[in-house]
Amino acid sequence: MANALDHLENRTRLEWLSSLNTEFKPAKAYRRTSIICTIGPKTNSVEKINILRTAGLNVVRMNFSHGSYEYHQSVIDHAREAEKIQAGRPLAIALDTKGPEIRTGNTPGDKDIPISAGAEMNITTDEKYATASDDKNMYLDYKNITKVIEKGRTIYVDDGILSFEVLDIVDDKTIRVKCLNNGNISSKKGVNLPRTDVDLPALSEKDKADLRFGVKNNVDMVFASFIRRAEDILHIREVLGEEGKEIQIIAKIENQQGVNNFDEILKVTDGVMVARGDLGIEIPPSQVFVAQKMMISKCNRVGKPVICATQMLESMTYNPRPTRAEVSDVGNAVLDGADCVMLSGETAKGNYPKEAVTMMHETCLMAEVAIPYVSLFDELRSLVPRPTDTTESVAMAAVSASLELAAGAILVLTTSGLTARLVAKFRPVCPIIMVTRNPHASRYSHLYRGVYPFLFPESKPDFSVTNWQEDVDRRIKWGISHAINLGVLGKGDSVVCIQGWKGGRGHTNTLRIVPAEEDLGLARE
Repeated sequence: MANALDHLENRTRLEWLSSLNTEFKPAKAYRRTSIICTIGPKTNSVEKINILRTAGLNVVRMNFSHGSYEYHQSVIDHAREAEKIQAGRPLAIALDTKGPEIRTGNTPGDKDIPISAGAEMNITTDEKYATASDDKNMYLDYKNITKVIEKGRTIYVDDGILSFEVLDIVDDKTIRVKCLNNGNISSKKGVNLPRTDVDLPALSEKDKADLRFGVKNNVDMVFASFIRRAEDILHIREVLGEEGKEIQIIAKIENQQGVNNFDEILKVTDGVMVARGDLGIEIPPSQVFVAQKMMISKCNRVGKPVICATQMLESMTYNPRPTRAEVSDVGNAVLDGADCVMLSGETAKGNYPKEAVTMMHETCLMAEVAIPYVSLFDELRSLVPRPTDTTESVAMAAVSASLELAAGAILVLTTSGLTARLVAKFRPVCPIIMVTRNPHASRYSHLYRGVYPFLFPESKPDFSVTNWQEDVDRRIKWGISHAINLGVLGKGDSVVCIQGWKGGRGHTNTLRIVPAEEDLGLARE
């Protein structure tokens, strides 16, 4: 049921969905969707990381909202060591920034102070309340709040556990508010201002230091928190500098500003994360799934990777089995078109990290079966602006050929990973085997749906001495051999190969069909 010929026989979406069989098991454990895992106290060891890799981990995430540099260095060191001692594909490392944030002040003695629904109080930026917040005056560290907030707006504290209605802007430091529910005034809680455009800088000094730490440690991608406009991405790229030019920037969309400015952000970012935690506070929860579908679809249309994150298998933090709703949420994210799905507390602090990754793997595997690849390919191809550039034309042709041939794989020789990303854009049925000499590309290409990246161990030869095509054939044979060993390609399968006419970036223009054999079928020629 899951090869290209089956899809061609059931070409439309309804035909394909009608043909689904709940008892179907994919013949190969070929999962197209990458799994990102947050590494925390429960998983920060070489042994635990390799257990997660075996279960399905592709990208290690470090959350810089918590932990010291010493701790994050240990995560990086353990991830790199895990990759050395256990064979497998490259393991990517992501740095998730803390981002701009608004927090309350401290209460006396950091004690919780009860407050009742209907109670009126002041929210103030006056420094004298920074360590003396109570149920009469609560300090916030965002000095411009009185300039951007409006009467009637809502202020959420501690992920919405406490909410206030703005009654009046008293002066340039004070807002009069009414508490909307019972709760506690507590120290250093996060604050959200839904429907209010804040003017905080995109990067705090801590964020800049964290990015420099990431560059020093050769991280592969940055998950940039609270991106609100295109210039935020450009500012991050500036901080990363020449040394960090290959680090992929993933824009986390977490508020209404980011949603409103999504098109301009998408033009300059390397990818997007639908960060549904804060987004579900900043906009009504009933609108989050609409925003998710809109952002994923726009990323799919331009071929940029998109991650779906937050509370995907939340109950597995403390339970060995997820809820049915959580499994459906993961499956629907895959059906929406997400390239990656992410686990947070489930693997950082949870009691069942391996089980959570295994459940994520199995759910993605089955959800991918439900995708009508031929109708999706037809739709994506019809939406491509014409004229199309050479690399994208070759990518489209490769996916089309793979469908007609019922190919076992598309093999891409690439320097930057661009060609692999463009092939992934058109969602082939078969796996995309990416062979590169670029260590960074071999890791960050986990972001692309269906791409199996491999780092070719030989350095680039001198092509004034070595024949170009001989080097190409050697890399193709190596890639086919590793794909067969991994179990995603069968011996004798047809392989659609994409290569360039010469070395370096930007020269991809050649399509070639070979059998998955040691001699590539050349002995019969």
